[in-house]
Amino acid sequence: MQAKKTETLKTVTTLLALFALALAAWPALAAEEVVNINDAAAGQLALLPRIGPALAERIVAFRDENGKFSSPDDLMLVRGIGEKTMELLRPFVRTSGETTLASKVSLSRAEEAAADAGDAEKKDGEG
Repeated sequence: MQAKKTETLKTVTTLLALFALALAAWPALAAEEVVNINDAAAGQLALLPRIGPALAERIVAFRDENGKFSSPDDLMLVRGIGEKTMELLRPFVRTSGETTLASKVSLSRAEEAAADAGDAEKKDGEG
């Protein structure tokens, strides 16, 4: 009887650990829909929050005139992108890799991702 209780406890503990790992990985999995700002066409850039067709075209023109972006924050050099917009963009933009974002990011989803990223940065700075 005691052996059965011990085995059940081990199983429950293992399941809880797996659940905790899945929850911890959730924000990272959600942010995997990204746009490579160095390769994306205007239509792909327009899927990003607060980026419409005109601003997407300005990003492409800026990239064509100045070369590839070295950092996602370089987007703030493009007229129309300030710190608040950049905060929403950060979870979804990269300067290398494949563009995987396939649908427009809603503002609420972007705000949630930005808040999660901010929380992660705060935790990293506390240690």
